[in-house]
Amino acid sequence: MIDLNVYNKLEPQKGRLLITEPFEESSYFNRSVVLLCEHNDEGSFGFVMNNYIDVNLADFDSLPHFETRIGLGGPVNSKNLYYLHTLGETIPESVEITAGIYAGGDFEILKGLLIAGAIKKHEIRFFLGYSGWSEKQLDGELKHNAWLVADIHDTAELMDTNNANLWTDYMTRQGGKYKAFAHFPKNPLHN
Repeated sequence: MIDLNVYNKLEPQKGRLLITEPFEESSYFNRSVVLLCEHNDEGSFGFVMNNYIDVNLADFDSLPHFETRIGLGGPVNSKNLYYLHTLGETIPESVEITAGIYAGGDFEILKGLLIAGAIKKHEIRFFLGYSGWSEKQLDGELKHNAWLVADIHDTAELMDTNNANLWTDYMTRQGGKYKAFAHFPKNPLHN
């Protein structure tokens, strides 16, 4: 017998995704996909990969103009700028999150590479703030089926700031009832 109440087949871990279920009432995380950058006994953090704000990169820390969308990574430290990239050792002190995706690194090197035009749009993502959970908080949310845990399907897809269907695509890939969930209206009254 299949238990339809069990949502999460995968455990959360660094490099996996959290996908909100379609009925999540939180306006901040509604239909979000979060890349987990850390998950351990002390807590968890990551970045919302499909929520954006209308600001320019040049507005921050004397960075040059760079044609990209800035993500709203989460409600924690929402005035700080963070970044994920696929440049690896090109930006020293970067931390590998999963195969091909790195977080942070030497900010002065990053600025120099941006000024020199050595970084392409698909190689870096910028975020204001991050999503964080205290010890056991995420585990509690998973027990209440607020999130579905999934593996990354395609790194390039996550790095693409123009993908308006990220949540729908990942929900559909889970198959079964999740495929149906992907097509539920945001407001059930519009059904």
